[in-house]
Amino acid sequence: MRITEAARRLGVSPRMLRYRESLGLLPATRGRGTHRRYGEEELAAVRQAMELERRFGVSPAELAFALRALADPAVGQAVRDLGVRLGRIPAPRRALDFEKEKAMRLLGQGDPRA
Repeated sequence: MRITEAARRLGVSPRMLRYRESLGLLPATRGRGTHRRYGEEELAAVRQAMELERRFGVSPAELAFALRALADPAVGQAVRDLGVRLGRIPAPRRALDFEKEKAMRLLGQGDPRA
């Protein structure tokens, strides 16, 4: 189906579908010539994205960035590093720290971080 029909079925504008496609929230859908073609899979993907946006209170751009962070290890690591720096993600515990804490507990000296 063409973009106008797809937009009507989804309750959004054709412009919004083009925007979502530009963000990577829609599989590439090109028919013959210059007209976009949408099938049930594309509509289901848009519905799923819209549901996630509604449920978690995020914009299409925020959802697109989250997908990028999941798909690109360098972006994901950079976001994790920022989360640690901001205190929103706990710093990863190193194996040596774990072993030191375990040894201190066994010696009866409690939590070595205290």
